Order: sequence, then structure tokens, then C-alpha cells
Amino acid sequence: MDKEEQLVQELVNNALYRMDESTRMIKRSLEKVSDEELWSKPNASLNSIANLLLHLCGNISQYIISSLGETEDKRKRDAEFTTVGGLTKKELLQKLEETVDMAKRIIYDTDTEQFLKKRQVQGFTFSGVGIVLHAVEHYSYHTGQIAFWVKQLKNIDLGFYDGMDLNIKNKDS
Repeated sequence: MDKEEQLVQELVNNALYRMDESTRMIKRSLEKVSDEELWSKPNASLNSIANLLLHLCGNISQYIISSLGETEDKRKRDAEFTTVGGLTKKELLQKLEETVDMAKRIIYDTDTEQFLKKRQVQGFTFSGVGIVLHAVEHYSYHTGQIAFWVKQLKNIDLGFYDGMDLNIKNKDS
């Protein structure tokens, strides 16, 4: 495998890892809230956890599935924030997992040429690398919001890294 292929593989591996990490954290967060709490908003300026889940599905679909995967963009962004019910926690989690799984397959199957190709998405111009970076970062950002909302609501530690020593010092592998 040449250096270019190694670099692409490293990008893919790390993007998939981070997406799995966000999914794991969201699932753990959702275990702590009811369907009713999922749709509640602390104030009119903030989104419910359910709206954030719909928003993540929309964003990942638009950036990865539609743009990088070169399929039709069917996103209805405003509905992600105006929806006020109608889906259970189980249904929302299933929708998120299906969206993320499809996106991961597309990332995994993307070749170097597609990672370098520039395209328009949501009014911005990004390469395939930029699209993946945006989607992974955006997923992580809203995962943090969901975790914060649950911690605030329940006054609990979600234990994302239970059993791990996060004080280990850096060293080369």
C-alpha cells in the first residue's frame, strides 16, 4: 500500500471510529431519558434532544449520503427543528443508526479521487475530505449537546469512559 492509500485509509478508519464513538455516547445518553423528556425544550431558543437527532440525520444525509454518495439531496432542514413529536426514542435511535450506517458504508467505499473531488453542499464548496470532516465534527458537536442536556436534566455522570484511565501520558506507538 503506498503512502496515499495509507493516508486515505487512515482518514476513513478515524472517521468511522469517531462516528461510532458519537453513536455510542448518544445511545448511552438516551438510556437515561423518557420519550417525553426527549421532546422537551428548556426554552424557546434551544432544541430538544429529538430535534437534534433529526438534525443529525438530516445533516449526515445531506453531506455524506447525498453529496459524497452522489445521490439526490432530499433534506428538509426546517422540519428537523419544527417537529414537536410523533417519534419515539426507539424510532429516532433507529433512524440515526440507519443513517450513520449508510454514511459509514459510503465513507468506507470512497476512493481517493472522490475524496479530492470538489462539490457544492449546503451552499459551501468542499472536497470529499472536507465533507467527511464536517459531518464527523458536526456529529460530535451535537453529541456533546445531547450529553450536556441529559446531564443537566438528570444530574448524572454518563460514564462514557468508565473503566478507562484517561490520565495515561502520551507516547509513540
